[in-house]
Amino acid sequence: MELTLTEQDADNWVYRGEGAANLVLSYNGSSFSYIGKVMRIRKSPRKESLLKGVRNSIALTPHERLIWKDVHELISSSDKEIAGQLYVQHVMKPLLGSKYVDAGNHILVTKEFLESVEKNVVSQRPAWRVDVSRVDTQCDFGLLMSDHSLFPDGCQGSSPSISVEIKPKCGFLPQSEFISEGTAIKRRVTRFEMHQALKLQHGEVSQPSAYNPLDLFSGSKERIHKAIKDLFATPQNNFRLFLNGSLILGGLGGGAKTTDVCIAKVLEDELNSIIQADDGLCTENLLTLITEAVQKSGVLDQLLKVQKLDNVDIEGAIHAYYDITSQQCRVCRELSEEQAKRYASLHSASLDESLRIVKDYLIAATAKDCSLMICFRPRKAEDSGAAYNTIYLESTKQAFDFKVHFIDLDLKRMSKMDEYYELDKKIVSCYKQMSKMNRGRNEDANLQGPEVAE
Repeated sequence: MELTLTEQDADNWVYRGEGAANLVLSYNGSSFSYIGKVMRIRKSPRKESLLKGVRNSIALTPHERLIWKDVHELISSSDKEIAGQLYVQHVMKPLLGSKYVDAGNHILVTKEFLESVEKNVVSQRPAWRVDVSRVDTQCDFGLLMSDHSLFPDGCQGSSPSISVEIKPKCGFLPQSEFISEGTAIKRRVTRFEMHQALKLQHGEVSQPSAYNPLDLFSGSKERIHKAIKDLFATPQNNFRLFLNGSLILGGLGGGAKTTDVCIAKVLEDELNSIIQADDGLCTENLLTLITEAVQKSGVLDQLLKVQKLDNVDIEGAIHAYYDITSQQCRVCRELSEEQAKRYASLHSASLDESLRIVKDYLIAATAKDCSLMICFRPRKAEDSGAAYNTIYLESTKQAFDFKVHFIDLDLKRMSKMDEYYELDKKIVSCYKQMSKMNRGRNEDANLQGPEVAE
C-alpha cells in the first residue's frame, strides 16, 4: 500500500455505483498509476446504533476462524476489508480460475480524500442510499482493481469498448433432502422468480422480471439468448451496459427502469459507434454478441460448480451453524419430535463436517450473488496474436475481442446465517401467497366470463 490518495486527487475519482457495503469509483485523471482502474471504498451507516457495530467489528469471529482455518492468510487478517480481499485471492480465485478473478490491491487514502469524495458523489447517489449510508471517512484505505468495463488501453480512447455486467444469480434448483414439505416449491421454482414476488411486495421493483437463471446456465444458445433478452427488458440491478467505461443502461446504485422505447432508442444511437449494423439492429446484434460470449467462454459452468457446493440448502446448513456455535437449534425447537428427525443426521455430525457444510454454503452464497463482466472491442485488421478470445458476428461482418471477469465476490458472514434462513422463509411464503391470490383472481375471472359475454 505504498501509494496514497490525498484531497487533491478526489476530483479525479467519479461515482460508478454502489452496493450495500461499498461505493465504487472510477478514475478519469491522467496518472498512469490509476488509468483503467476502479476503487471500492467502505460505507458506514448513518444510524449511530449501526455505526457502533461497524466500528467495533473484527475481521473474523472465533467461529469464522474455525471455518477458514485452512486459509492461513485469511485468519491472520486484522481488518474485515482486508479479509474480504484475501478471501477473493485465496478462496474464490482458485475455485473460479485466476484468469477470471481480480482480487485487487489496497491503497492508502487520507480522511480529507474521503471527505471530498463524499461531497462530490452525494448528488449522484440514489436518495435512498444516501439516507442510510455515507462514505466511511474513518477507513484509511480503498481497494484498487482493474476496470473490467474497459480493455487496458480503452480508457485513453484508442480502442472503443462496450461491456455488460450481469448478475447471473442461482443457476440450479435445490434438491436437498432437508427441504421441508412446506418449502418444497423451491425444487420447482427458481429462487430468482420467488424473490421477485417479495421485491414487488416491498416496492423494490416496479414489475417482475421474466429472466430465468436456468436459461442462462443451460448451455443452449437459444435459452441463453432468451435470458439475455429478458435481462435487457427488465434490468433491475441484474444487467448494466457500459460504453468506454460509462454507464449507458441500468442503474448506478440500485435498480433500473424497464427498458422502454425511449431508452431503447437512446441506446441504439449509442451503439452505432461500435456495432456496424443497420438502424434499429445494433441492440439486437449486441444481445447476440453477449449470447455468443457467454456460451463460448464456458465460465458459467465453473460458476455453477461453485454454487452447487451448497448441497444441503439453507434448511440444512442452519442446523450445522447452530452446532458450531453451540446454540440450541431454534429450528428444531419449533418442530415436532417426528419432524425434527429429518435433521438428526446433521446434529450428530462431527464438528469438522458441520464446519465443511457451513463453509461450502457461504462460498456458494458468494457465487450466487456475484456479477459477471464481459467486455468487447472491435478487432482491428492489423491485430495479431491471441491475447483475447474472439467472436465473429456474421450479421455485421465484424470480429470482436472479448474478455470475462467475475466481480463482487464478497465474503459472506457466518453471523448472517439466521438472516439467510429467515429471508428464505419470507421469499417462499410471499411467493406462495402471491400465487394463491393470482389463482383466485383467475378463478374469479373464469366465473365472470360468461356473464361478461352476455
